[in-house]
Formats: sequence, C-alpha cells, structure tokens
Amino acid sequence: MKFVSIVIGSRSDFEVMKSCSDTLEAFGVNYELVISSAHRSPERTKDYIQTAEAKGAQVFIAAAGMAAHLAGVLSSKTVKPIIGVPMSASALAGIDALLSTVQMPAGMPVATVAIGKAGAINSAYLAMQILALDNEELSVKLKEDRIAKAKKVEMDSLEIETIIGK
Repeated sequence: MKFVSIVIGSRSDFEVMKSCSDTLEAFGVNYELVISSAHRSPERTKDYIQTAEAKGAQVFIAAAGMAAHLAGVLSSKTVKPIIGVPMSASALAGIDALLSTVQMPAGMPVATVAIGKAGAINSAYLAMQILALDNEELSVKLKEDRIAKAKKVEMDSLEIETIIGK
C-alpha cells in the first residue's frame, strides 16, 4: 500500500501538522504520522525510515523547528522524496528552521515549503502531486480542487461586488 509518511519532531508540532493529515484525508490519500526526533531519538528515526519504506511510504514529510535537522536525516537515509516543513518553535519564529531545512548540501535534496500551517497544507499538496504522477484518479481530484478554488475566488469577488454596489 502506497502512503505518505509524516514525521514530526515533537508533540508540539502536531496541532499545526494536523492540517497536513486532514488535507491528505480529504483526498483519500493514505498516510501515517509519527513523532521521531533527529536529536532526541536518532535511532528511532533511522529505524522508522526503513520500516516505512518497507511498508510502502512513497513520500516523507518532515516537520521540525529550530535546528530542523529532521528533514536532513530523512534525506540521508532514503532516496524517496522528502518535503520539509519548518516549524515556528523559537524566538526566531521559524526562520531558523526554514534556513536549516532549505540549506541542504548538493545531492541531498529536501523540498521546503512555508513555515507553519501554510507549509503543512502545502506539504500535503506537494506529496499528492508526486503521488499523482502515476495515479490518474488523484490527478483528477487535484485538478478539480484547483477549479473549485478558482470558483471560490470568483464567488467571493461577486459577493463583495454586490455588497459595495458594483
């Protein structure tokens, strides 16, 4: 069974990353979510990657704050796509995690999305786009979602135009 693996560095990341799992669920995409730290539980992290790949993980999403080494550790242990979600967990409001996530050495790629909730949601969409490369049904759902988003903008505009009397 193909699925998306969401790995969060600590319990405090769950509330934000729930929007990632909710997005995947809305599209019927299988996922699992675990807590494993690059610093506090490095052996668990390494073992989890191997186990997840054996079970069918196709894309890994890594969410962590501060040093945000989690995405890099995942990238060093698998050739599957890694999406890093920087979390705001320090006085630097996630900029530290963003820089840690985006500055990977050549040959160890980590796709990096926005800090926090927008990044959590975008990581789900990016993972689904990767899965949709060989899943026409998911591709159609993503296209329909884009159309619905465009229609929502048009409806919102029409509502505002009506309110202001245009």
